[in-house]
Amino acid sequence: MYSFMGGGLFCAGVGNILLIVSTATDYWMQYRQSGNYMHHGLWRYCVPGKCFTHTDSIEMTQSVLVHSIVSRMFHIAAYWDATRAFMILSLLACFIGIIVGIMAFIHYSSFDRFDKTFAAGILFFISCFFVLLAMAVYTGVTVNYYGKRYGNWRFSWSYIIGWVAVVLTFFSGIFYMCAYRMHECPRSPNPH
Repeated sequence: MYSFMGGGLFCAGVGNILLIVSTATDYWMQYRQSGNYMHHGLWRYCVPGKCFTHTDSIEMTQSVLVHSIVSRMFHIAAYWDATRAFMILSLLACFIGIIVGIMAFIHYSSFDRFDKTFAAGILFFISCFFVLLAMAVYTGVTVNYYGKRYGNWRFSWSYIIGWVAVVLTFFSGIFYMCAYRMHECPRSPNPH
């Protein structure tokens, strides 16, 4: 039971760190435009030498070209908000799951009415679900919008780290559910 919980805590800890790094960094997608490589994340987009928040392009200039780009960006800006929200919810669920998982590991006696091992497993599955939703929303919009707009683009390392976090939070949930099953259904000492 403790080896499953230890494995679950390890996967959840690494997964939570990867969620933080993935959410905070600006390398979800890289593309080439006008001979320069540019990249963007959930919060900012970067051109060579400068980074801007996704809403800064409104204030930069009122030229017709920028206005055209901004109006197109507003149509797809909701996907940034959805991806950000799901990533933050995933971070919170994973963090709370780690706290509950540690309490289960050290047999913290508060809240004896519910099984902390089961609760931690459910929280890790919820975290996995939220990060999976975030990655699906981002992937769908990126492929359908940016894939048609830019010929030379690719997903980058922040995006890949997000998918690794999906796998780690899923296995954290699996480990904690296995620990719960071992705790709830101990082996009988007398075989029949």
